[in-house]
Amino acid sequence: MGASLSNLTEGGSTAGNGTGLGDIPESCIAGVFTYLTPPEICNLARLNRSFRGAASSDTVWESKLPPNYQDLLDLIPPERYQNLCKKDIFSLLSRPVPFDDGNKEVWLDKVTGRVCVSISAKAMAITGIEDRRYWNWVHTEESRFNIAAYLHQIWWFEVDGVLKFPFPADVYTLSFRIHLGRFSKRLGRRVCSFDQTHGWDIKPVRFELSTSDAQESSSTESFLDDCDKYDETNGNHKRGCWIEYKVGEFIVTSSDPATEVRFSMKQIDCTHSKGGIYVDNVSIIPSDLKLGRRRRRMLK
Repeated sequence: MGASLSNLTEGGSTAGNGTGLGDIPESCIAGVFTYLTPPEICNLARLNRSFRGAASSDTVWESKLPPNYQDLLDLIPPERYQNLCKKDIFSLLSRPVPFDDGNKEVWLDKVTGRVCVSISAKAMAITGIEDRRYWNWVHTEESRFNIAAYLHQIWWFEVDGVLKFPFPADVYTLSFRIHLGRFSKRLGRRVCSFDQTHGWDIKPVRFELSTSDAQESSSTESFLDDCDKYDETNGNHKRGCWIEYKVGEFIVTSSDPATEVRFSMKQIDCTHSKGGIYVDNVSIIPSDLKLGRRRRRMLK
């Protein structure tokens, strides 16, 4: 059995006179590879020499890159990509590429090659962020950017952001990533304190999204805390964990001109204070990829 498989993959035949996979022209294999995902291509590249050659074809990997991938390369020093083949360019762009002083990142999804962006709280306008009575910057490995904004207490809560970027044509979902409660490590274990967490169950937070081509997401409102749903067994499912709140979707039909996206979350009812929350980042991800990730988390 092992010998037969070896003959088949290296171009031989189990009958002795026939053809094997190694006899398929590289151009034909490359044509098939354009319909496969990058992980599938890399797995098949291990079969034999012809498959390895086809798996390195610029034609194959250019079909996996977004049409405007040069816009992403422009964020990187030229010496890092000038002599790279298309396969290596895909590999380079599938890792986070920082821009705007490292407060924003863009990368390609490793399976689909579609563009994803993340924006740190450092790149947002946060009311009162300069006053340490209200906010602190907290360094943490739990943040994508290793730093998140933590709110002790405030009456006027408002976080605004803007991004102008040449998104390729797609439908995108924008979400805020936040955390109720202050976490730390004690004796090697992650623990959360909710002493300062208050005010999020009184009035909802308003999320808004708009784009430069006059798309406007209907404003959504959400209570960030649900103390009334607390039970001793399951606790409060909105406290002590990172949650992504969907703000809305927007459609891009072309990367030229670049799309400007404005987003915000606010609770500006000054009749009560609120606090005990981290604001980490905003993500902009193709909508069906976002839905697929949510489904996988639910199945775990």
